[in-house]
Amino acid sequence: MIAKLTGLIDAATAEGVVLDVNGVGYLVFCSPRTLARLPAKGAPASLLIETHVREDHIHLYGFADVAERDWFRLLTTVQGVGAKLAQAVLGVLSSDDLARSIAAGDKASLARAPGVGQKLAGRIAAELKDKVGAVALGPAIAALPERGVEADAVSALVNLGYRRAEAFEAVAAATRRLGGGAQVDQLIKAGLKELSQ
Repeated sequence: MIAKLTGLIDAATAEGVVLDVNGVGYLVFCSPRTLARLPAKGAPASLLIETHVREDHIHLYGFADVAERDWFRLLTTVQGVGAKLAQAVLGVLSSDDLARSIAAGDKASLARAPGVGQKLAGRIAAELKDKVGAVALGPAIAALPERGVEADAVSALVNLGYRRAEAFEAVAAATRRLGGGAQVDQLIKAGLKELSQ
């Protein structure tokens, strides 16, 4: 298995790059986010690699950092999400945004990726929610309940037009600041203040 390649950028396309490693050109598929971080043609580059071996092909997928590679691995565990869809999601959402969207159940953010509809976005959020949890977001955000004043405040902010992931994060910050005894109206006001910063 190839885990990392370091060489010179020989060519770039919309889907990836050809990385020249000591005279051997490796076609490496990359997300738009990774492609944007790569240097110009002829410059040295290093990519973390995920190798996919199938009966009819071997594909290399490249990543600029460990977080993106780990998210790729996690996304491809979801039924209906292959390598191309995983890269499409990673091209639209950063690792942090993806973690927040999944924890908040924000299907609209996930569905912004080309090829990901509402049904698949819901499946991604549902299947990965427990896998993301407190590790990616910290205990305060992960501890927000699905019912109660915090959930009502998130719902109110979503109804005001904010994305669920943004509302989720704003209410988590407001809860940390105000404490656990805050009322819904207080959390909404504090959440709006967080969102306006």
